[in-house]
Amino acid sequence: MDSVVIVGAGVMGASLAWWFAREGTQVTLVDQFEPGDARASSGGESRLIRCSHGADPDYTASARRARELWREVEAEAGTELMVECGMAWFAHREDGWESESITTLGRQGIPAQRLEPEAAMKLFPALGVGDLAFVLYEPEAGVLRAERAVRTLAGQAVAHGARLERAVARCDGDTSSVVLDDGRRLEADKVVWACGPWLAEQFGEHVSLRITRQDLCFFDGGPAWAAPGVPGWVDFDLAIYGTGDLDGHGVKAAPDAEGPELAASAALPGIDPASERAARDYLALRFPPLAQAPLRSSRACRYELSTNGHFVAAPLPGRAGHWLIGGGSGHGFKHGPALAEQVGRALRGGPPLPSHFALTERGPGRSLRTAGSTF
Repeated sequence: MDSVVIVGAGVMGASLAWWFAREGTQVTLVDQFEPGDARASSGGESRLIRCSHGADPDYTASARRARELWREVEAEAGTELMVECGMAWFAHREDGWESESITTLGRQGIPAQRLEPEAAMKLFPALGVGDLAFVLYEPEAGVLRAERAVRTLAGQAVAHGARLERAVARCDGDTSSVVLDDGRRLEADKVVWACGPWLAEQFGEHVSLRITRQDLCFFDGGPAWAAPGVPGWVDFDLAIYGTGDLDGHGVKAAPDAEGPELAASAALPGIDPASERAARDYLALRFPPLAQAPLRSSRACRYELSTNGHFVAAPLPGRAGHWLIGGGSGHGFKHGPALAEQVGRALRGGPPLPSHFALTERGPGRSLRTAGSTF
């Protein structure tokens, strides 16, 4: 395989462009927006990066490999993308996601600590622990600067020889080509559609994705709550996550239950006032000094949820040489470079992709993101 057209310059597409370009493949990366655009599901200021995935060894290993590759991207570009501030998982019981994660992390030699609630209080300026059984702490986890990360991946792909085209692309029959909105045709050995929420609009007959609106709140906690001094955190059972104040954006608190459906092409609305109330209710429980903190900003983003939380990475039926990559399901961002490596090797004749990435009918599954539910 000598050439590839990648449609979509979010984290998946930009990661693929970077991986293929540095392997010497001729790459054209196409997107209707600039890389890192806020309208994409990869947009925004931050994403958690963590290895805990319950009992699932494959996603655990993928996240660890992704961490290594993110460090390689940083070294190439000479910029910091990952803030290694650690990650705290608030466990309400002894037999849940967090306990399973500790076992899986231990088997793979990934650093993790089981902290008694009182011991975990040292991680935060203030921490309510009355409802907790223990805290799982990942010291080598942290936060990715999302928008900067996507732009850096695309920039490094270009540095390795990739070409970036800003255009709308459509599938061109059963050939290995795409047609752009200005009439030009791009041909390549492979075409990869990594267009996030727009996969559901373009290829809805082949891939089942639910596009939802998710609300994010950012509070003014003052210097004491700034990252990297404060770790990222997740409450899996109560479906909420957040970070310390990264780069002056504010302390992030994001209720993570599935939001209402929102078309990929629809404008992102303001947040539902109920989301701010839910965030403040949780802050009152877990971080009491933040419960009445001023709201610095808020915004909505998109999830592209597969029915069971597994990614999509499979050939497009009836289209020789075309592949669909996506279904990040609210936990895909951190995996971007590692998934690109897996997909890239498979497209070049290497090991096959896991069967759970296929376009087969999927039943509901256990969530792999920061909330213990799927739709």
